[in-house]
Amino acid sequence: MSILERIQQETTAAMKEHREAELSTLRLLRAALKNRQIELLRELSDEDVLAIVRSQIKQIKDAIVSFEAGQRADLIEKAKAEIKVLEHYLPAPLSQEELVTIVRTALEAAGLSKKTDKGKAMGIAMKALAGRADGTQIKEVVETCLA
Repeated sequence: MSILERIQQETTAAMKEHREAELSTLRLLRAALKNRQIELLRELSDEDVLAIVRSQIKQIKDAIVSFEAGQRADLIEKAKAEIKVLEHYLPAPLSQEELVTIVRTALEAAGLSKKTDKGKAMGIAMKALAGRADGTQIKEVVETCLA
């Protein structure tokens, strides 16, 4: 079952069980997915869906920063609940050890070991970990591997 099908089934289940907070989040996600599908003029792959879920989470995290500045605790809690719903569709995050192992192997294969190679190393690491880790995490791991 694809991620898109899971989202559709869980939207239906949320409607039937009257889980309004989850339903609202899933409807926003489905709207974003539909808009992207219209833009691309094709069916969305699982990678496309994951990219959209990640972008939705990023938008909500940016909103949380604004809510904190405005001292809106109610909206912060709602946004955190939305993130929890969306994170349900992402693959399990890699551990720090797994990140280090993948980055080290990619850098060794490319023959990069100096701090001056940081730009090239970041490009290689980002490709090796495409979508499985956050850019800031990757940057930290690359810096420690090149040190």
